[in-house]
Amino acid sequence: MLMGGLERGDAQGQEEVAALEEGLKQAGWIVGVNIEVDYRWLGATSDRVRAATVESRPDLVFSRSTPATASLMTTNLPVVFVLVANPIESGFIQSFAKPGGNFTGFANVEPSVGGKWLAFLKEAAPAITRVALLFNPVTAPFAELYFRSAEQAAQAAGVVLKPSPVGSPSDIETALTPLAGEGGGFIVIPDTFLYVHRGFIIELAARLRLPAIYGSQIFVPNGGLMSYAVNYPDIFRRAATYVDLILKGAKPADLPSQLPTRFELALNLGTAKALGLTFPQTLLATADEVIE
Repeated sequence: MLMGGLERGDAQGQEEVAALEEGLKQAGWIVGVNIEVDYRWLGATSDRVRAATVESRPDLVFSRSTPATASLMTTNLPVVFVLVANPIESGFIQSFAKPGGNFTGFANVEPSVGGKWLAFLKEAAPAITRVALLFNPVTAPFAELYFRSAEQAAQAAGVVLKPSPVGSPSDIETALTPLAGEGGGFIVIPDTFLYVHRGFIIELAARLRLPAIYGSQIFVPNGGLMSYAVNYPDIFRRAATYVDLILKGAKPADLPSQLPTRFELALNLGTAKALGLTFPQTLLATADEVIE
């Protein structure tokens, strides 16, 4: 099995690999004993994912991210994808119920979560009236799905929501600087580009004293205020069951693709204090993780 689309040294990626191997072990597959996994730490570089597949000719490809999966469109190998935003629009499957080809897997976008981000942010920072939704149009063409949901919640909460496409750190700073001061805040969707620049975004939020909510859990332990995110390790453990079935003869076309089912709320008390915020008890009681 070839696994592509990760970044070497990425703590979240390492956690995902551990979850996959745990799921495989539960299904009776032990790496190095009765299954070989060729890990390719390729990030989202499509040509390198494609080249690795041609080179190793695995029995199955386990692909992380939309770009990595897109690079496999010309292969006839069975592919189990994870963390793909819109597999139908991307052409990977015909429908969730009946994938119809050699691809199946697990999406990571549930559009309604956009409204939850806005609601949680407003609950944590009641004074916000202006919120930017950050996304990169190239790496997150699915951002509109989140925006529509968040916009409905914003209207109900009396908040002005602005879509803020960015393509560089300077773009991020340009988008967030006008929000500095009372009433500003922002949302960071799950986006490869924004994930790569997470350190800069967290530092900028602190410098501008802006409350923010993130769509990836990794931001909060590193100083982000709060996140409401898909539990990625859970997706990897679930995906291991599809690896098992396909290696035992099942066809991807017969295995329904799935949406995320488990989301977690994380709060950073230290960041809240630095911003002069106090999380209400309702949020604290709801949180899956609270960092002191």
